[in-house]
Amino acid sequence: MTEIRVIASGLRFPEGPVAMADGSIVLVEIERQTVTRVPPDGRTEVLAAVGGGPNGLAIGPDGAFYVCNNGGFQWRTEMNMLRPGGPASDYTGGRIERIDPRSGAVSVLYDHCGPHRLLGPNDIVFDDAGGFYFTDLGKARARERDWGGVYYALADGSRIVEVVHPILTPNGIGLSPDGKTLYVAETETARLWAFDVLAPGVLAKAPFPSPHGGRLMVGLGGFQRFDSLAVDAAGNVCVATLVNGSVNVVAPGGGLRRQIPMPDMFCTNICFGGEDLRTAYMTLSGTGQLVAMPWDGPGLRLAHQG
Repeated sequence: MTEIRVIASGLRFPEGPVAMADGSIVLVEIERQTVTRVPPDGRTEVLAAVGGGPNGLAIGPDGAFYVCNNGGFQWRTEMNMLRPGGPASDYTGGRIERIDPRSGAVSVLYDHCGPHRLLGPNDIVFDDAGGFYFTDLGKARARERDWGGVYYALADGSRIVEVVHPILTPNGIGLSPDGKTLYVAETETARLWAFDVLAPGVLAKAPFPSPHGGRLMVGLGGFQRFDSLAVDAAGNVCVATLVNGSVNVVAPGGGLRRQIPMPDMFCTNICFGGEDLRTAYMTLSGTGQLVAMPWDGPGLRLAHQG
């Protein structure tokens, strides 16, 4: 196995890494409730304190950071690893936030879609039209769990629509290199679904027996839970996977291509950066690390990544 290089440690459940042009990684620390910059030397710099539970992160067309805020968790430490529990005691709902990269000012773009409160926004991806798709995982409580959904919204705060509902624990989200396919990872089932994009915010739906209109790309056996994902330039979907601690690489046509083990059962996110986007950066959230390794091909350059 290619050696994994630790860039930063001591992070408080990091997720949502974004590779920047200057070589730094901007990510969220969910338990710390911050958006944090990590330069190549591993130092940390808080860009914004947002409260709640910052989860997914992306750069928008205006150069600002857009955050999926899940509203906050309770936290516990087990097996020397930090992990989230149920909703925080002060939880009131989730939201999509915009962060000014210069001042760190935080504004709320969306906390509802129509009459429905956002529950636990999780992951986000922009398209080339300037809008973004995001997943809402919902929240799990002692004796019940919310249905999740997938949404499309404009970066100026003027429009949000629900594009998939109901779906069980939607987490990672990404677009194919041509922008014509939307991928959604389902946590508890370890299934990856694909939706054909007809227009920005408009998805084709597969008929029954699909539970929500998605096409199944892969469903893994055993005790595995899908988290966030990234797409490489060849169209492979690389899914950070919990419990077994790995990155599962799914072929563009479906089916598991390979599984790359990670030294943390909470491998939560992956992004691509570095020269020619040939470095994969992973968040190992249980142990609070940002790590990197060479990838066998270039990652997909995201919309507005620069």
